[in-house]
Amino acid sequence: MSIPVVDLSDFMSGEQQKKEAFVQQLGQAYETVGFVAVKNHGIPDHLIGELYEYVQQFFSLPLDKKLAYEIPNLAGQRGYTSFGREHAKGSEAPDLKEFFQFGQMVTDTDAIKEAYPDNVQVKEILTFNPTLEEAYRNYEKSGKALLQAIALYLGLDEHYFDSHIYNGNSILRCIHYPPITVEPKSAIRAEQHEDINLITLLVGASADGLEILTKQGEWVAVTSLPEQIVVNVGDMLQRLTNNKLKSTTHRVVNPKKEYWHTSRFSMPFFLHPRSEMSLACLESCIDDNHPKAYEDTTAGEYLDERLREIGLKK
Repeated sequence: MSIPVVDLSDFMSGEQQKKEAFVQQLGQAYETVGFVAVKNHGIPDHLIGELYEYVQQFFSLPLDKKLAYEIPNLAGQRGYTSFGREHAKGSEAPDLKEFFQFGQMVTDTDAIKEAYPDNVQVKEILTFNPTLEEAYRNYEKSGKALLQAIALYLGLDEHYFDSHIYNGNSILRCIHYPPITVEPKSAIRAEQHEDINLITLLVGASADGLEILTKQGEWVAVTSLPEQIVVNVGDMLQRLTNNKLKSTTHRVVNPKKEYWHTSRFSMPFFLHPRSEMSLACLESCIDDNHPKAYEDTTAGEYLDERLREIGLKK
């Protein structure tokens, strides 16, 4: 399935007609499919290449060295999470992956700094943390522009989300799906799920496997070109818009048997707002045909609830 493709440079061009066209293309894709491929996204190719190189080096470390970076009281929000620790909401089967998470770096006097744990520093690969930091900032910049377009589509001020995501609780997750060495109990590396956050930015994975569930109830493979990133709506944005924008169900399936010996790497950036942001449904998204579907909550409360549901928090 070829998902809709949008060009972020149209939004950034300064040309009103191009900007308005981009806003409509993006919003309509999110109302119908929930996923888009974004070209000219602003994340440099060389940086993406370096990110994959150093992430592969990290996951190649001996298990005892990786386990030194697994900090139990951080609920997987910083550092390493070992194989089989996370499962999808509503599923008992653990996902066939290990991952490393890198979070917000508050560099000013914002009091929210106290709410965030420090990032875990990997000693064996000197370039690892600086590369994650540079990638994180680039993801943030592109995500901010996409949210500005979404705000305009929703009839909000263009900068509606800016203050909510400033020093927000976003996460860069580096995922490794190891080679399959025995007959798997399931054909799924990551069970079907919806993302928790506002939007997710995904640089092309190192192998196929991503599938989305269509409105017709069919699973279809999603592919994007190397110079594109895939961006999807998360549950927080679906909740805020009272289901106007769709948080699409997706999963990662196992490769064909001849590729079982290969790893799969994936680097999603989960764009989260500050914890105090209200996720109460926007009044403009509520009417007689679309009654309010969700109880009021904050981003922090909702994240906490979901981390417990997927097994990362007790």
